[in-house]
Amino acid sequence: MTTGTGADTAQPRPRGRRRARRAERPWIDPRDLWSESLAGVLARPVRSALTTLGTVLGIGTLVITIGVASTAANQIVGRFDALTATSVSVVVPAPAPGSTDPALVGWRGVDAVERLAGVESAAALSDSQSTANVQVRANDVVAPGELSGQTLAVVAAGPSLPAAVRGTMATGRFYDAGDIARHERVAVLGDQAARLLGIGDVRHAPAVFFEGQSFTVIGVLGGFRREQRLSTSVILPPTTAADRMGLKDVTRVLVNTSLGAARQVARQAPIALAPGHEDALTVVAPPDLSKARKGVQGDVDGLFLVLGLVSLVVGAIGIANVTLVTVMERVGEIGLRRALGASRRQVAGQFLAESTTIGLLGGVVGAALGVVVVVVVAAVKHWTPVLDLRLALGAPVAGALVGLLAGLYPSLRAARMEPVDALRAPS
Repeated sequence: MTTGTGADTAQPRPRGRRRARRAERPWIDPRDLWSESLAGVLARPVRSALTTLGTVLGIGTLVITIGVASTAANQIVGRFDALTATSVSVVVPAPAPGSTDPALVGWRGVDAVERLAGVESAAALSDSQSTANVQVRANDVVAPGELSGQTLAVVAAGPSLPAAVRGTMATGRFYDAGDIARHERVAVLGDQAARLLGIGDVRHAPAVFFEGQSFTVIGVLGGFRREQRLSTSVILPPTTAADRMGLKDVTRVLVNTSLGAARQVARQAPIALAPGHEDALTVVAPPDLSKARKGVQGDVDGLFLVLGLVSLVVGAIGIANVTLVTVMERVGEIGLRRALGASRRQVAGQFLAESTTIGLLGGVVGAALGVVVVVVVAAVKHWTPVLDLRLALGAPVAGALVGLLAGLYPSLRAARMEPVDALRAPS
C-alpha cells in the first residue's frame, strides 16, 4: 500500500513541473514579436539605414550583375547568330583537266537558289590559284626606284556580290547586267586593294593594269561582313574574267539566309544548283548554335554571379557586425526582459526578427534599384533588357535570408545571457 501510494503521489509531479515551465516561458505572439523588432529597428534609424544600405548594395549588385550579364549574353549571341548562323557556302569542284563536260554550276544557276524560301541573297564566285597573286599597278608607267605594283588576287563574281558579302560601295558603283553582257573591261576594287593602289576616287575613271591589260575602275567595295579576303582583290565581271583571265567556271556560291533557315537552305541549294549532281557539291553550313548560346550565357552569368555573391556576403557581414554591436549595447534591456520572464527563445527571436527585417527591406530596395539600373543600361546601349522574373521576386527573399543568417550568432549570444549578469553589466 505504501509503495502504491508513493507511486500514485509521484506521478503528477513531472506534469506539474512541465506545466509550470510552460507557464514561465510562454510563446510570444508573432504580432508582438514583429512590433518589438520594428521598434528596435526604428529606435536607431541612422544605424538601421546604414545597415540596410549594405544589404541594398549586395542585393542590388546581384540583380544588376546577373541582369546585365543576361542582357549582354543575349546581345552577343544575337550578333553571333546574325553574322554566322545565316551564311551558307557551296563549293563547286573544278572540272577535270581536258574534260569537255559542261560545268556543274553555271553563272545563271544562282537564280534558282535565290528563289528558295529563306534565301535573302546569293552570288557566284570564281577564283583560281593562277589568279591568286597578280601584280597590279595603278598606272602603266614604271619609274626607276619605285614599286612596280601590288600583289593582289583577281576574281570573277556575279552582280549580286555586294549583297552576298553584306558590303557597301564606298565609292562609285558595282557593275551590272549590261556591263556583263557587253564584256566591258571594268573592275571593282576591294577597299584594302584600293588603298594599296592609292585609288580613292573613281570619278575620273582611274585604271589598273595587270597581265598586260588595262581595266577601268568603276567602284570600290568595302564593309565586308563575309569573305573579308575580297577586300584585297580585284573583282571582274564574269564575261570579262573569262575572256581576259580564263576564269570561266564557278568555284563557289555564297548564300545568305534568314535566321533559322540556314539548315534547310543548305539541303536544298545543291539540288537547285546542280540537279542530279548535287552529291558532287560540298556545302558549308553553320553549326547548331544552341549549345554555343547556352555556353556563352552560362559563362557570363557564372562570372557575374560570383561578383554579386561577394557583394552579398559583404552586406551580410555588415548586418552581423551591427546586430552584434546592438546586442552588446542592449545588455541591460536583455537582462530586464529575462528578469520579467522572457525566455531565451523569445530574446533570440526578437533579434533574429530585427536582422531579418533589415535584410528584407534591403532586399526590396536593392531589387528595385537593380531592375532600374539594368533597364537604363540596356536603353543606353540600345539593347533589349533581359530580366528573370524569378530573380526580381526572389531578391527580397534572399535579403531576408541573409539577414536571418547574419543575425543568428548575435541572437544566440543574446539568448545565452543570464538575467543577473546582464543587469549587473555596465550600460
